[in-house]
Amino acid sequence: MLLGCTSAFAQTKQTTATNGKQLYTQYCLTCHQEDGAGVPNMNPPLIKTSYVLGDKKRLINWVLKGSGDQKVPIDGNYYNNNMPSQAGLKDEEIAGILTYVRSHFGNKASAIAPAEVKAVRATIK
Repeated sequence: MLLGCTSAFAQTKQTTATNGKQLYTQYCLTCHQEDGAGVPNMNPPLIKTSYVLGDKKRLINWVLKGSGDQKVPIDGNYYNNNMPSQAGLKDEEIAGILTYVRSHFGNKASAIAPAEVKAVRATIK
């Protein structure tokens, strides 16, 4: 029985990542590029950075709120292009995009569930 649960979870994660790729292409590719490398000094890379691989809540919060008008420091580099809030996306869409990003571009981090996005969204005023 446990094997069936694991298999179902793996399929769900794969489906989420597949949907995430489509959404990434639609909403994120222009700034972060097809390979997740970003644009030096403008748009941060999504490849093995502390923001992508680190605290899920911080990453979700960043996507929901955007970067504002500040220069963004990530792993010792600064990025000037401001990321707009993506709060208009559904919890499932944000979870899909972030699961895709956290499991591609050489990243190997856990999936993000829609419930995690919903919980972070509830804390934002």
